[in-house]
Amino acid sequence: MGGVAGPRTIWRLTPQAALLLIAAAIAWIAIIAWSSQDGAMSGTVGLALPAFLVAWTVMMAAMMLPSVAPVASLYARSISGRRALRLTMFTSGYLVVWASVGVLAFALGGLISRLAEGDARLGTAAGVAAYLGCGLYQLSPLKYRCLAHCRSPLSLFLMYSSYQGVLRDVRVGVHHGAYCLACCWALMVVLLALGAMSVVPMVILATVVLTEKLWSRGEAFARVVGVACLVLAIATIRIPELAPGFMPSTPGM
Repeated sequence: MGGVAGPRTIWRLTPQAALLLIAAAIAWIAIIAWSSQDGAMSGTVGLALPAFLVAWTVMMAAMMLPSVAPVASLYARSISGRRALRLTMFTSGYLVVWASVGVLAFALGGLISRLAEGDARLGTAAGVAAYLGCGLYQLSPLKYRCLAHCRSPLSLFLMYSSYQGVLRDVRVGVHHGAYCLACCWALMVVLLALGAMSVVPMVILATVVLTEKLWSRGEAFARVVGVACLVLAIATIRIPELAPGFMPSTPGM
């Protein structure tokens, strides 16, 4: 079932799912307004963990909700009752997965930032590793198993229909979010290398995610992205500025 239906099957948005696009637009506005006031976008961007998690969650909402809106629309057509409330629960579960990753992003960004302050070569090495790891993962079988689910999750909707209880929709959101995380985590490591919460890298990677999941040639595109990351890994050895998020902070930033 999941091998037959493609992304176009889920492109028809329900009114409730279309609200996710509005939420994503609001998140983008918030991120752009915040980033215009801060020049430093490396490491943990100067935030304590609670504030970083809030900013990270808003960033994930901006980047990921557009790509999950078609899936939410399909889910809305498969459920009955208060669809708006149930989709809110679904979205909450989905964002909980990505919010939890913010703890790891905070720890990783902070660690690399401290190492780079002591020796800039370590920051460069981290950038090379980020691009290399992403490139290899983009070309791996696991990437494509997870991407196949994100592109056509119909095969799991029968399982979702068996979920019971008041938190059933949250469980569906968490389950789909876990697949989405497995599909896109390496791209988020690249985001840290490019500069956490810097708007231009966010737009580029959000476009990559959306294209992988919704374009008819999304799997081939994902391979192209993988090759591009491998090229960036090699280039970063000679040009450390290609990983600005892992470079030492300069005075006054």
